[in-house]
Amino acid sequence: MKTIALDMMSGDCGPHSRIQAAQEALVRHPDLHLVLVGDASFIRVSLKENNFPSDNDGRVTVVHAGQTVTMEDRPSLALRRKQDSSMWLALEQVAMGMSQACVSAGNTGALMAMGRHLLKTLPGIDRPALVGQVPSASGQTLLLDLGANVDSSSDQLLQFAVLGSLMMSEVHGIAQPRVGLLNVGEEDIKGCERVRLAGQLLESHESLNYFGYVEGTDLFSGRVDVVVCDGYPGNVALKASEGAVRLVVSRLLQGEGLSWRGRLLLKLVRPFVKGLSSAIDPSQFNGATLLGLQGVVVKSHGASDKRQFGYAIDQAVKAVEQSAVLHINERLELML
Repeated sequence: MKTIALDMMSGDCGPHSRIQAAQEALVRHPDLHLVLVGDASFIRVSLKENNFPSDNDGRVTVVHAGQTVTMEDRPSLALRRKQDSSMWLALEQVAMGMSQACVSAGNTGALMAMGRHLLKTLPGIDRPALVGQVPSASGQTLLLDLGANVDSSSDQLLQFAVLGSLMMSEVHGIAQPRVGLLNVGEEDIKGCERVRLAGQLLESHESLNYFGYVEGTDLFSGRVDVVVCDGYPGNVALKASEGAVRLVVSRLLQGEGLSWRGRLLLKLVRPFVKGLSSAIDPSQFNGATLLGLQGVVVKSHGASDKRQFGYAIDQAVKAVEQSAVLHINERLELML
C-alpha cells in the first residue's frame, strides 16, 4: 500500500477542497493510504460532513498540527518557528519513512527550506528545483526551475539539466531526452554571461543530449523534452502560458466578436473546442515535483481546487509507483 502525506492547511483555498480531493483520490487508487496533516478536530468534522472513511478503516490517518505556514511567511522564519505546522509534519512523515511522498499547496520558499532541512538534497545537488509539465506537440515537455530558485548559478543550471533529463528518462520512459536551455535567442552570443556559461557546461557534458538554446515558443513545439532555466523566467513563462490558454479557450467558447455565421459555426465545432481545451487545460498539469530531494515532494498551486489538488496527488502516486527518487539517485552519481 502506498502512503502519502497531505498538507491540509497550507495554501489559499483552505482544507475543504483538500479533503474532497483526498476522498476522490482514494477512489481512484484502491491501494492508497493517506495521512491528513493539519487541525485534527477540524479535519475530523470535515470528514464526517463529507461521509469520508473513518480513521479506523486503514486508509486514512489524521495527524494533528498546531500551526499553519502562510503564504506571507518568510521561509527562514517558517523553518525556525513553525516546526509544529502541517507543512513541517507532512514532510517529517517522509523523512521518518512513515510516508512515501508529501503533497502541499503551501508557500514554495518555506516548502523548499523545510524540505532541504528534513530530507536533504541528493548527492551533488546544491538546491532542489521545481519541475513541472507543459503540453507540447510531442506530448509533454518538462520545465525546470518553476520558481523555487531565482538567480541560479551556471553550475546549478547544469544540475537542473541533469535532474530533468533523469526524470524524463526514469518517469516518462524517454531514453535520451533532448535538453534545451531557455534563452532570448538561439545564437551563441545571446543571453547573459551566466546563461552562456551554463550553455557551455551543458554542451561539454557527455551524458546529456544537449540540444542548445531554445526560446519561449519552444516550450510547446516539442523540439526538446526538457527545458532548463532559472526560477524567475520559468515561473513567468509557466503562468503567462496558463493565462494565455485560458483567455483563448474562453474567447472561443464565448464566440466573442463573431458574426451570426461565425456563432452558428461555433455551435458545430464547440465539442471539438471543448475537447481541445481539456487536452491543454493547465490545471491537469498541476503539481510540480521538488526534484533533487531525498524524498518525493509535490508542490500544488496555492489556489488549487479539489480537481487540481487531486492531480498533484496523482503525480505523487505515480512517482512512488515508479520509485523515481531511488532510480534518479542511482544514476545521478554517474552524471555529475
